[in-house]
Amino acid sequence: MSRVIVIGGGPAGMMAALAAAEKGHSVLLLEKNEKLGKKLYITGKGRCNVTNACEKDKFFENIVSNPKFLYSAFYDCDNMRLMEMIESAGCPLKVERGERVFPVSDHASDITAALQRLLKAEDVEIRLHTTVQDVIVHEGQVTGVCLADGSVLEAEAVVTATGGLSYQTTGSTGDGYRMAQMSGHTVKECVPALVPMEIEEDWCRAMQGLSLKNVALTMTCGKKQIYQGFGEMLFTHFGVSGPLVLSASSYYGRCSKKEKVRLTIDLKPALTEEQLDKRLLRDFEENRNRQIKNVLGRLYPAKMVPVMITVSGLNGEQKVNEVTRQQRHCLVETTKCLPMQVKGLRGFDEAVITQGGVSVKEINPSTMESKQVKGLYFAGEVLDLDAMTGGFNLQIAWSTGHLAGASIP
Repeated sequence: MSRVIVIGGGPAGMMAALAAAEKGHSVLLLEKNEKLGKKLYITGKGRCNVTNACEKDKFFENIVSNPKFLYSAFYDCDNMRLMEMIESAGCPLKVERGERVFPVSDHASDITAALQRLLKAEDVEIRLHTTVQDVIVHEGQVTGVCLADGSVLEAEAVVTATGGLSYQTTGSTGDGYRMAQMSGHTVKECVPALVPMEIEEDWCRAMQGLSLKNVALTMTCGKKQIYQGFGEMLFTHFGVSGPLVLSASSYYGRCSKKEKVRLTIDLKPALTEEQLDKRLLRDFEENRNRQIKNVLGRLYPAKMVPVMITVSGLNGEQKVNEVTRQQRHCLVETTKCLPMQVKGLRGFDEAVITQGGVSVKEINPSTMESKQVKGLYFAGEVLDLDAMTGGFNLQIAWSTGHLAGASIP
């Protein structure tokens, strides 16, 4: 039996501690906050989107960074095994739209409570209000950790599961990156991901609060398309947000800083340009003597009408029977391809996750053990792994955490 220390009481840390204890190790879980799973309490708008119930192929399609690295971890503890584990601990789950999985109660606290019951059953020692300053390494082997108060705790194995840089009020302040670098690891540049975007155009502000459903969003970098999705989005005082935009933001890092990044919205993806033009003609025929600004409300939300008129280069006061074929064509084009210039991403305080982290090239994917330091393991968001919204990022944490804990010899 080895003494194992797990740094961080989030999803990856709790799972690592549980898996190590099930192997028979003496496990100490260190958490600097006043409770375990603090970040879990705010995931899924407080409901905790615990995982996604999709097939494995679909799961890997939703991993943005380093999907192949995750194969062993996912097969060790996949979404179905996780769901069985949580339900067996007394927290029933339900599957909603998009195969997102939530607790039946809609309370994130029930997920944490279920995991705490499992940890207690395995005699995992938990210390709250405990900050780790550094991991101690001697001759290429981990020997323990040094706490912020200067005291040293010895261990044969250490799992670093300290999270990323998003939601820093929950304790994700990048400690793991600093400790990883000090122990000789490479940390890939960390940037906000699943985060709203700032837009150059002023007319975005005019539509603040407007939510669009069933639209198609495309992001291009120069002439190259780097993201396309279908779903919901939201206009804000600074630009755009909502599920579609958050997903697109995860690909923003693939853009060259020298090239302009542009978003385009197809407001009517179910219609071709020809079908949309016929729809407009029909509306115009029925309202020939009305001003165009008073007719377009049938096609767009009220807040959007003046914007569409401006961007299309029309005059809102113009009578419908005066609109030329060319003007109508401009309106059709704008409807199918409303363009926006991306100024940049919002910060970590608004980001769901962190993109970047400890280089997976320096981690054994079959065990989550460092290739540089024997007995040192990494799990969760501290690694250079990230995914789309929908429970995929939490599954990364559960899977890598479980594999790390289960792999300790």
